[in-house]
Amino acid sequence: MTTPKEAEDVWLADLPPTARQNWAALAMATLVLVAFAAVVPFTGRPLARVNALFPALDAIVFVTELITSVLLFAQFSISRSRALLALANGYLFTALIVIPHALTFAGAFSPTGLLGAGLQTGSWLFLFAHLGFAIGLLGYAMLRRSKHSKRMSEPSVLPAIYLSVAGAIGLVCGLTLLATAGEDLLPPIILDKARISPSVIYPVWLAILITTAAIAILSFRRRSVLDQWLMIVALVSIADLAFSGLLPSVRFSVGFYAGRVFSIITSSIVLIVLLAETMRLDAKLAHSNAMLRREQDNKLMNLEAMTASISHELRQPLGAIVANTEAAKLYAEREPPDLGKALSILDNVIRDTHRASDTLESVGNLFRKRRGVHEPVDLNDVAKGALRLLRGETERHGVTTGAELASEPPLVIGHRGQLQEVITNLLQNAIEAMDSVKGHPRVLTIRTGRDGDKGVAVEVQDTGPGIDPENIDKIFDVFVTTKPTGMGLGLAICRLIVSSHGGELSASPARRRGTIFRVVLPRAHVPQ
Repeated sequence: MTTPKEAEDVWLADLPPTARQNWAALAMATLVLVAFAAVVPFTGRPLARVNALFPALDAIVFVTELITSVLLFAQFSISRSRALLALANGYLFTALIVIPHALTFAGAFSPTGLLGAGLQTGSWLFLFAHLGFAIGLLGYAMLRRSKHSKRMSEPSVLPAIYLSVAGAIGLVCGLTLLATAGEDLLPPIILDKARISPSVIYPVWLAILITTAAIAILSFRRRSVLDQWLMIVALVSIADLAFSGLLPSVRFSVGFYAGRVFSIITSSIVLIVLLAETMRLDAKLAHSNAMLRREQDNKLMNLEAMTASISHELRQPLGAIVANTEAAKLYAEREPPDLGKALSILDNVIRDTHRASDTLESVGNLFRKRRGVHEPVDLNDVAKGALRLLRGETERHGVTTGAELASEPPLVIGHRGQLQEVITNLLQNAIEAMDSVKGHPRVLTIRTGRDGDKGVAVEVQDTGPGIDPENIDKIFDVFVTTKPTGMGLGLAICRLIVSSHGGELSASPARRRGTIFRVVLPRAHVPQ
């Protein structure tokens, strides 16, 4: 469930406007002022009366204001902000009161209007709509800026919405009754079907003053996206009132029609902003969810990779331990027992046990991204050690080994166990790759040497079937393997280790047949 504090970080009533939104609001305000100034010289020019136009305009206002009020009530139900409740009430009241305004407009549905309308009915309903909206806007502004305005409790939200809807309906019905049956109780603001009474300026100025007060309060302190656009709405509403009651002295003039156009703009601005910004926030939320899901998948993949890599790296020493233990048992059970041979094999078991322990430590350091013990490492020693470890493997697979080692020790700074793991993996992969070779010698060669002035290199070359050039860059990806029983982790881990040492691991086809894996590492500068 979303909490009010979380809603503060999401809804437009609390989000500060961006630079783009500031420029958009400024452009809209400028456009409104320019349009207002362009129409002012022609406000009194009479135009033809189009009765059917006004119910259509009222229908547009009804739909836009009603949708806006529903969206605001929805935001209030989550944020529980009293300010949003006041604003939603203002939009709901305006949406509802245009219904009797359209029905009572003379010449639209009947010559004098429905509901027992009189000459003053439509104009007073128009003023009631603007006064109600101005009061709702002022209530929003005051509650937004009040230090003592507390959010409503969650159980009070739905009753507050129900009471708001019931109150708006009741108020509209009462004002409609006053403007129709009680028309004589209201001051006349229409002299006849064409002229406007000078007294209309008083209720118009009252609505303008309330709206101006709302603008002043909203402009104080920090503004939100909603605050900013409500100020634009208030500006358009003031222009609407000026065109409808201050500037023209006759009805159905250029100013009269301009006021109706501005009414539609007033009712549409917040709706457009709510929809646009809500879609933008939804897109950001969807992007955030996708990023979160990706992060979760990455964590699961890392966990799976770490588990699989431990299994992959321990398989060789554990397999050697089992094989050597069984061999030692056989020598011990002979008659007479060959204890010397058995003890020699048990030494290999101890060595493989230490190798398994070193592998666990190496993999742990790698996935913890913690720098292990780095020291000068002679790659010649690493190469010879790897060949010794795999001597049994090479004999079992019928592989001939060769070592072309540099005369000058190729020293690097690194983690000996991890570098040993890289070379051993490359040799093991080469041995397994040559299993499919029939009718050709199986030769495994390891070379060490300088690589330019600042690097040293280790190459592992086999005479296997080679790798498809199209896939040669993919073999280092996680879970990509060319072996039927492979896990696709060995080369990925090797590249990760080499990269953590500041080096590079690459593969290329051998000149005749097979593959060359090349490890290049920064050369260690050891003081002479």
